[in-house]
Amino acid sequence: MSDNSRSPVLASFPRVFWVANLMELFERAAYYGMNSVLAVYLTNSAAQGGLGFSEQSVGFLQSLVYAMTYVVPILGGALADRYGYRRMLMVAFALLTAGYYITGHVSTYGVIFTSLLVLATGAGLFKPIISGTLARSTTPENSGFGFGIYYWMINLGAFLAPLLVSYLKGFSWSLIFTVSALYCALMLLPTLFLYRDPPRPENSKRLREVLGGAAMVLGDARFMLMILVYSCFWILYFQNFGSVLWYLRDFVDKAPVDALFARFGIPFSFDAEHVTVINAGTIILLQVVISRIFKNTGALSTMVIGLFFGALGFLCLAFAATPWIFILGLVIFSIGEMTAHPRYYSYVGTIAPADKTAVYMGYAFLYGVIGSLVGSNLGGLLYARMLKPQIGLASAVEMSRKFWLLFALLGLASMAGLALYNRFFGRDTEAARRRARAIMIGIYSLLLAGGAAFGWSALSGESADYKTLVQSVILVVMGGGGLAVSLRRKPEQAH
Repeated sequence: MSDNSRSPVLASFPRVFWVANLMELFERAAYYGMNSVLAVYLTNSAAQGGLGFSEQSVGFLQSLVYAMTYVVPILGGALADRYGYRRMLMVAFALLTAGYYITGHVSTYGVIFTSLLVLATGAGLFKPIISGTLARSTTPENSGFGFGIYYWMINLGAFLAPLLVSYLKGFSWSLIFTVSALYCALMLLPTLFLYRDPPRPENSKRLREVLGGAAMVLGDARFMLMILVYSCFWILYFQNFGSVLWYLRDFVDKAPVDALFARFGIPFSFDAEHVTVINAGTIILLQVVISRIFKNTGALSTMVIGLFFGALGFLCLAFAATPWIFILGLVIFSIGEMTAHPRYYSYVGTIAPADKTAVYMGYAFLYGVIGSLVGSNLGGLLYARMLKPQIGLASAVEMSRKFWLLFALLGLASMAGLALYNRFFGRDTEAARRRARAIMIGIYSLLLAGGAAFGWSALSGESADYKTLVQSVILVVMGGGGLAVSLRRKPEQAH
């Protein structure tokens, strides 16, 4: 039997599809290798090899850096559509290499903040190029499977890199960042010698026109409403890089897990980086199975089911009396993530206009902006106020339950919201566009008002609160920009 008869779907993908997936593997290895321990490294004391920052300040830093990672794709998608994917990949990998290396070799809050923003800019430029490459190198028939492979590659990198981190941190924390920089530097080689831009419509527009077209996507109210609802789920996800790691460090009895491995003669210490390993390992093992189970289920319906499992995972954390229940919660959440997220990408790829694929893919990452801004800030704030004072106290169990229940309820709200979206906005009709436009005008107005309130709060004291001021600017830009575009654009102008 020939190879093609054994795997006709795999044979249907062109070379550029596989090169893009190789790049995704190494870029994600760099990202998750660092992020599996970043929150712990930044908050550990100097005696523990860390930098001694507070959880709240790290939550703020992570929220803006992660938000930047998901905002830049909007610009990155527009630049890629205008100047070509390969050129922008070179820029992305250069920024990533510099950002990772510098972060691991400085110790002041401001410089680390700056280097992480450089890193985030590179990651943000990279994201829409790879997802756009996949969208343009797949067909409606193999798109779902193709994005499943893409998501499997993401998690293969996320699984392998933290395992190496467990070894590297025994030498020095800075070595973790150096290796992440090396992963990205190596990807300049396939960019130069193997990658070729996939077929795409000719774009002779000037950059100003391209960016104007990108801004107009904000007026696609149905699309933006779906992203907003889906974003609530990602508030939970970003706890995996903050409060979940701190909770593991401060409250989880890791001895039973270590003892189990010791029984088989395996030296093992359950630590922060293994949260990412559990998440990614679950996806690697079960992604194909989950994809097959839901291959004939609609994209939005599949996403609703995924959000339910995500909420259920955090419900397990609320009742994690043993490390095994804690691990079970992470596994169930991961099942929810792998159920929802690949279908999200394939859904966006199928509804995007042909000449704006990369731009729509760029906007698709806005879930990360909202998820990180709210999730990282909220997680850091609540952990500092609710859980950290409970270390060593009997009341910690009850307070931990309340802490995780808040996030579980948010996950259920996201599930319900997406189910309602599928019911009332899933079909592209004039009535659905008008309803979505009215809702998004209200949401943009609230964002603008909230940004103005944050700005007043930041500037009304004796000295400016720069953290609140930055958040104010983000809200004003998102709310004001969305409101301006929505009021100018009629519902029937949606694609």
